[in-house]
Amino acid sequence: MANPFEDAETAVEKIDVTVTEAVAEQSERPWVRVLGFLSEVGDQPPMRVLTLGTTAAGLALRDPRLTRTGLRMFAAHTLATAIKTVIKRSIDRTRPDVALETRYRMERGESREHDLSSFPSGHTAGALAVTQALARDYPQTTAPGLAFSAWVGAMQIPRCKHFVSDVAAGAVIGWAAEQASSRLFDWAEEKLATSGS
Repeated sequence: MANPFEDAETAVEKIDVTVTEAVAEQSERPWVRVLGFLSEVGDQPPMRVLTLGTTAAGLALRDPRLTRTGLRMFAAHTLATAIKTVIKRSIDRTRPDVALETRYRMERGESREHDLSSFPSGHTAGALAVTQALARDYPQTTAPGLAFSAWVGAMQIPRCKHFVSDVAAGAVIGWAAEQASSRLFDWAEEKLATSGS
């Protein structure tokens, strides 16, 4: 059988391929299936429910800090999702599980096919953006949030849903989106406070 990864050219791609081939046989193991299923909490719909639920809880409890946190989480997730979507729609990269069965490719493109949307990891971007936004107002959640985000991202590798560099890129996007959205959020909050006084 021909090497499905013969088109992997860069050093990063070669590392991705090496790791993927090393963990590929793990993808069908029960622990990977269970933990992988649980890691779907990092997908867009659950993260949206979490951010909007936090905002709603803050409003219902008349808790300004919790409301602000929910809005901050929503803003960070929205920006991270927008960035990763733009990138996914401009780069066609075969997902590892598909590449193992057919052939790998990574190139500029506009495909909307799930099988060609490996880069970057949206689960990682969204999870990190949301947990870091939560930590802005609740610093005690910093370490658990980082651990949660790392777990969500790391699980995508033995599941063969993403390459290592997809997860790393997702983490950078999530971190940058949270930083940018929080700065904008703080600026807007300051402006509102100034205009109200």
